[in-house]
Amino acid sequence: MDPDAVAKAFVEHYYSTFDANRAGLANLYQDSSMLTFEGQKIQGSQNIVAKLTSLPFQQCQHSITTVDCQPSGAGGMLVFVSGNLQLAGEQHALKFSQMFHLMPTPQGSFYVLNDIFRLNYA
Repeated sequence: MDPDAVAKAFVEHYYSTFDANRAGLANLYQDSSMLTFEGQKIQGSQNIVAKLTSLPFQQCQHSITTVDCQPSGAGGMLVFVSGNLQLAGEQHALKFSQMFHLMPTPQGSFYVLNDIFRLNYA
């Protein structure tokens, strides 16, 4: 398993799903998963998807600038993403950073154990 290839594939899948159908992200999280979104901690797949689907915009487009990854214990990996978030109707894109801690599933894929999202204000 090439961690960089897994991270790249995960990032492409995550953001294309987020941009098209945020509710479709539910299967990437589990009950033990935690999201910290702009400092607010949310636990569990249902609560995380409820937060993401309640964000105050309908359409957005992520543009990824960097993806860095490192192996972590127990077969997991840390994935750090930076990029731009273009909201529909807005002239300027927002810069963001997001960190995922991916853990392996018994089925051979990965789920998001930890997810930290921050907008980067100039």
